[in-house]
Amino acid sequence: MRVDYKKLWIMLIEKNISKPKLRLLAKLSTTTLTKLNKNEYVSMEILTRICKTLECNIGDIVDVVCE
Repeated sequence: MRVDYKKLWIMLIEKNISKPKLRLLAKLSTTTLTKLNKNEYVSMEILTRICKTLECNIGDIVDVVCE
């Protein structure tokens, strides 16, 4: 299984929020943002922090893909 954050990037475009701005608003490290860009796993705490920042649910920003 893998994760896909395509929905997150679409939501940022719709809300006119840049990746660096999300990093600041959600208090993410540059390493975490790199992991998100590479569709790598991040902690549930980070995902919930992003959701709180964007006022959404986890399913709105990430998909788990079964291969």
